[in-house]
Amino acid sequence: MAKILIIGCGAIGYQLAKTLADAGHNVTGLKRNPPPTHPENFKFIRADITSPTDLQALDNDFEHIFFIVSADGRNESSYHDVYQTGLNNLFERFAHIHCTAPWIFVSSTSVYGQTQGEWVDENSPTLPDKTTSLKIVNAEQKLMAHNPANVIVRFSGIYGPGREYLLRSAQQTPSIQQQPPYYTNRIHQRDCVNVLAFLLAQRLAGVKLEQCYLASDNDPAPMWDVITWMTDKLNCTPPTVKITAADCDMNKRCRNNRLKNLGYKFIYPDFKTGYLELIEPNYR
Repeated sequence: MAKILIIGCGAIGYQLAKTLADAGHNVTGLKRNPPPTHPENFKFIRADITSPTDLQALDNDFEHIFFIVSADGRNESSYHDVYQTGLNNLFERFAHIHCTAPWIFVSSTSVYGQTQGEWVDENSPTLPDKTTSLKIVNAEQKLMAHNPANVIVRFSGIYGPGREYLLRSAQQTPSIQQQPPYYTNRIHQRDCVNVLAFLLAQRLAGVKLEQCYLASDNDPAPMWDVITWMTDKLNCTPPTVKITAADCDMNKRCRNNRLKNLGYKFIYPDFKTGYLELIEPNYR
């Protein structure tokens, strides 16, 4: 049994806390506004990582730390609060109490700046144009330099119950780029939880982990293919073709070989598997 701190207990962090607690671990979740009720097999600390005084209640004997915090908004200030101020406060607090537990840090594939449909993996350059994504890159670099045992997990677009934007969009007869293909990358939120639990299990089993893993399903499909399939399953009007310039930017395609070679098997290996499960009970 390990003593684990999960910093950020939104949908993914909360489910991870339940999963690890059910497996017998001693789990504490850190959240600004904990839910009024939660399972009795793990506890919450009410704290805001941007406030150093809020972190005074942290124990010094955590053995593993997860960081699963999202910015409040899509602006530079919100990202600064989480990935610079908050992270620095946590480092200072853990240094003060001599807690050297290794981290698993949830990042994003937005750190990649590639725009021409390239394949990317953990070794690809991370040179995004957006300042918000640069904040994440800087946080990653700080984590990896701080402790070689720290692990970065880059999730692609997360979907699942409560994250059904594409299904709603498909019902609005959207205009979608068909050529050149605009690639999309995704991961079901259940796989997000399972990936994090899997990496911890590997670490506890004595497996030496790489410092970075790209977590995205096996099918980086063009948006046109995704929406067309959805409209067929939803029995609604297909998308219209969006006219684009010849030099229109394209997304990257995420390669997940490192994670799969470690032994992870996706619950939802492609968008059809995951979205069909959402469509059948909710959109029929």
